[in-house]
Amino acid sequence: MTSDPAGPRVPVVGRYFPTPAAAKVPEVILLFWIVKILTTAGGEATSDYLRIYGNFKGGAIELSLFVIGLVWQFRTRRYSAFAYWFFAYAIAVIGTGVADFIHLDIGVSYGAASLLWFLVLLAIFFVWRRREGTLSIHSITTQPREAYYWATVFATFALGTMFGDFTATSLSLGYLSSAILFSVVILVPLVAHRWFGLNAIAAFWASYVVTRPLGASYADYISKPRSISGIGFGDGQTAIVFALAILVLVVYLAITRPDVQRSGEPAGGEERLPSLVPEAAEAD
Repeated sequence: MTSDPAGPRVPVVGRYFPTPAAAKVPEVILLFWIVKILTTAGGEATSDYLRIYGNFKGGAIELSLFVIGLVWQFRTRRYSAFAYWFFAYAIAVIGTGVADFIHLDIGVSYGAASLLWFLVLLAIFFVWRRREGTLSIHSITTQPREAYYWATVFATFALGTMFGDFTATSLSLGYLSSAILFSVVILVPLVAHRWFGLNAIAAFWASYVVTRPLGASYADYISKPRSISGIGFGDGQTAIVFALAILVLVVYLAITRPDVQRSGEPAGGEERLPSLVPEAAEAD
């Protein structure tokens, strides 16, 4: 990463975007998790629906959404609910598309692909922590840190897609059983954080990863045919329902702004660690 008097920038492309003036990601409140899970579910259904247009046309639509979201998010100087959640939704869509391409077109098994994306995620965390010294969402106040953040988000979407399909298909649990399983698993980091001393940043990212297979499993259960353990509502209809739900909640967030971080980085050099739900907030 390079730097200049305005602050550190991402190499090459960073010069075309302004440096952040405040935190670029939302505070972690309960509504954050609700919108995040809806986003993962909507992205899964949207990507599955776009497959009817084939890899070229469907992939072009997914890539276009991704580029629009990236430019919109990186051109903002502080957190914007519309920009942030549009980009998150676009990553959910293209992350599903990339994961499905690796399995369906290249032929990599769900288990092997899950391991691959897990290693990619660990590599991003390692480089991010080594270069920036923290993985806290409260530190996303520079271009490089924002780039690491979104690279992590992309990897979690791809990993979650693969692992959700692994449990539902390879382990033959079915979509509903997988969804119930991940509904329990996502609470494990919260319990470990509140009662067993798990670091809040580790707890946050562990739960964040699980939101993907959780939301995707519910989306697949709703959209997929009964012959493969769904209820047959359809990919397109499911995508529309989730998109509308996300829109309503994001409008609420944009108007009321309960998720705007009070400051980019806490004073004194100590991190204000992200909480899993409002009641779990505590300083390190």
